[in-house]
Amino acid sequence: MVHPNSTLRAADHLVDQLVAQGITAAFGVPGESYLPVLDAFYGREQDIRFITCRQEGGAAMAADAYGKLTGRPGICFATRGPGATNASAGVHVAYQDSTPMILFLGQVARDMVDREAFQEIDYRRMFGQMTKWVAQIDDASRLQEYVSRAFRTAMSGRPGPVVLALPEDMLYDEIVQPTPPARVETPRFRPASDAMNALKQRITKAKSPLIMAGGGGWTKTGIDALARFAETQGLPLSVSLRCQSLIDNRHPNYIGHYGVGTPPYLKTIMAETDLLIAIGPRLGEMTTAGYTILTAPVPEQSLVHVFPEPEEIGRVYQPDLALVADTQSFCTEAASWEAIARDRFETRTSDLHQLYVSFNDPASVAGDPLAPYFAHLADTLPEDAILCNGAGNYAGWLHRFYRYRAPGSQLAPTSGSMGYGLPAAIGAAICEPDREVFAIAGDGCFMMTCQEMATAVHHNLSLTVIIIDNARYGTIRAHQEREYPDRVSGTGLTNPDFCAFARSFGANADAVDDYDSFVTAVAAARARGGVNLIAVTADPSYLSPGNRLGQGRI
Repeated sequence: MVHPNSTLRAADHLVDQLVAQGITAAFGVPGESYLPVLDAFYGREQDIRFITCRQEGGAAMAADAYGKLTGRPGICFATRGPGATNASAGVHVAYQDSTPMILFLGQVARDMVDREAFQEIDYRRMFGQMTKWVAQIDDASRLQEYVSRAFRTAMSGRPGPVVLALPEDMLYDEIVQPTPPARVETPRFRPASDAMNALKQRITKAKSPLIMAGGGGWTKTGIDALARFAETQGLPLSVSLRCQSLIDNRHPNYIGHYGVGTPPYLKTIMAETDLLIAIGPRLGEMTTAGYTILTAPVPEQSLVHVFPEPEEIGRVYQPDLALVADTQSFCTEAASWEAIARDRFETRTSDLHQLYVSFNDPASVAGDPLAPYFAHLADTLPEDAILCNGAGNYAGWLHRFYRYRAPGSQLAPTSGSMGYGLPAAIGAAICEPDREVFAIAGDGCFMMTCQEMATAVHHNLSLTVIIIDNARYGTIRAHQEREYPDRVSGTGLTNPDFCAFARSFGANADAVDDYDSFVTAVAAARARGGVNLIAVTADPSYLSPGNRLGQGRI
């Protein structure tokens, strides 16, 4: 934006910074505490769109999806107090998912700080444990300094969220227009050559090695190099929780993902592994089945941990070999190696891939009513379709029977946050308008952020929401059945007519209760575009794939 005068308003300068950093959309809910910023967005739709959402948690989750897909920080604006507390749900997602994000929060005027003024919160105390950096911009002349640092912090090392507070009076200040900022790029950290040579030696001596890839900060270059590394060395390749789109699931080296409800065959593989090469995952609770499939603090397996921040390595598991490097740099170098011991590994890897194929086959749970639905999606949707989901037992069917085939085709929270699917689909539809976008949600999950249907329709997006309606909080019910059989408490739900609800916003909607009608509804939604909802009536007795409760315990 060209300013005819030598000075400009701080709010205009802020929006200029976002445009200079390549941001094309910002998500938020309007608030009087950052009114000048809203005004600064006026007339700049060709540069950057402000996506008006209906609740700050949904806005922050949409921004998280933007960050995951672009590798640049997802931008969210929220007003002070209640707006900030609502947005914190999405900030927590970004933190545990290692997603770059910047949350700009309105704040009370500078002369009112520390008086518990209207909606005042000390954001440093509030967000301290779920962000990489929290700061307040009191001096408008330093705005470019803070924003540039925020981008660099959010994108460096382990990516994550940053919070910047904007005192409302500061946004009106006039400042001398500074030199435009340089575009911040993700810094790359090559692995040490001696550590890479040590890894080669370990691969040479290994009998049953295993790669586990995961975490945030991946690029297409890094993903392609990961596949080449596994191919060249003949190594089996697994992924951590909700990182299934890091490799084409049809790839002959892919063997499945470690996460919620890790299948027995993967637990057996881990027990037999003598060299675990972890590239990017934190090796957290969900990925390690509550820290059980790897023994803490010293695993039985020889552990090689590749991670972009040294503070994370050794937090729980002591590695035999630590490589501080970003995933792209590590995988690019590893992919350049010639084969080390491929002839010793490739037969085993092929056999392990077949275990995944068998587990992925809907026939493995004969009679399960939902398995064919997700297999149909895998067989029908284009390879680059983006599937977004939140948390709930319905995700067990999605993660097991859908085959992810392209980078960025899975958007799901490792934090286990309900309500993520629809806002993430909105972020994806904004960011990737030429790709088909689907939000998969349980009835309880959908109702957490269902108001964002209004956002999707208002902004003329194209996406489809598929609701698996079993009239209960299914995951918690499953836990109840394990811990307190026949004592159902708090997990039953009474739902609205989801189709009527969707149509009230101007969306298309279909209710289905069998496979054939599901196939028809999916085809119709894809053909007409726009915002669609498909409500699937699910058998409530199935709480996980192939597992059905006795009729007396429903």
